[in-house]
Amino acid sequence: MTVLDAESRFHVLAVDDSIIDRKLIEMLLKSSSYQVTTVDSGNKALELLGPRDNGAEDASPPSSSSSSSSSSSPDHQEIDVSLIITDYCMPGMTGYDLLKRVKGSSSLKDIPVVIMSSENVPARISR
Repeated sequence: MTVLDAESRFHVLAVDDSIIDRKLIEMLLKSSSYQVTTVDSGNKALELLGPRDNGAEDASPPSSSSSSSSSSSPDHQEIDVSLIITDYCMPGMTGYDLLKRVKGSSSLKDIPVVIMSSENVPARISR
């Protein structure tokens, strides 16, 4: 695969506080030749996505699992993603809160967001 092929691949950002769920999502998407980066919180996802209308509350580096990414550094690292998949129920910032922040940002609002949950709560599903 050439560098151009790696840069043009569909890139998914998976956000989940469960390492098992992150690894499962990563394995499934990589088997379809998607580039995948995983983080364990909404704040780390926002930090990784780069400049936005609101400031970052969490400055810790993300744990990247991208097949073409370099190792994380303390410097601010930004990525371009094609899709965000996030768990609904996470400590600190829920997947719904992450969705609101992404859609409220002029630079991120066009990124599709999929929220997943193993809970069957009709009010959350309607939301």
